[in-house]
Amino acid sequence: MLDADRGGGEMDADSSDVPGRRKRADAQRNVGALLEAARAAFAESGVDAPAKEITDRAGVGVGTLYRHFPRRSDLVAAVLQREIDACADAGPALADEYEPWVALTRWVDRFTEFIGTKQGLAAALHSGDPAFDALPAYFMQRVEPVVASLLDAASAASDIRDDVTAHDLLHAVVLLCQPVPGQDLEFNRRMVGLFVEGLRRQ
Repeated sequence: MLDADRGGGEMDADSSDVPGRRKRADAQRNVGALLEAARAAFAESGVDAPAKEITDRAGVGVGTLYRHFPRRSDLVAAVLQREIDACADAGPALADEYEPWVALTRWVDRFTEFIGTKQGLAAALHSGDPAFDALPAYFMQRVEPVVASLLDAASAASDIRDDVTAHDLLHAVVLLCQPVPGQDLEFNRRMVGLFVEGLRRQ
């Protein structure tokens, strides 16, 4: 009798929680849509893209944006963290699919796009806003081991020289992706391509 009562109570609790779960699922979808919309807007218009542009892309109201991301820096930080995670996750996936040299170059190309399409990012990160404080360490924690693994595999396959570290590669790409007056992302890609070609073992 006690077991039956307890079981019935659990079913009632689960049933009553369905609306709450649905609201949480809706909120998660809205956050995902906002982050994807913000990523696209930042790539086209910079990190100062109007809120209305972001919410129109996401198909939600401005109130939803500010409910989840009260400050612009909160949204920028969330987009960057999501992009960092995507870059980190891409490394093992590419390594599983391609030979070491191809996996490395494809990852560098993805990273180049990530860095090169964030107009105004450097100024935002150096604005002193505490929302960005943890991002540099988070970036290195997530991405550096991935790059090190790609480099190690390419070096073991005798595809590249063995005196370049993950730290070297990451900082070189970031520097080569700095905006150049009168040039677009393709110029940065070409510069990064020349650098990557220099990694090859002669």
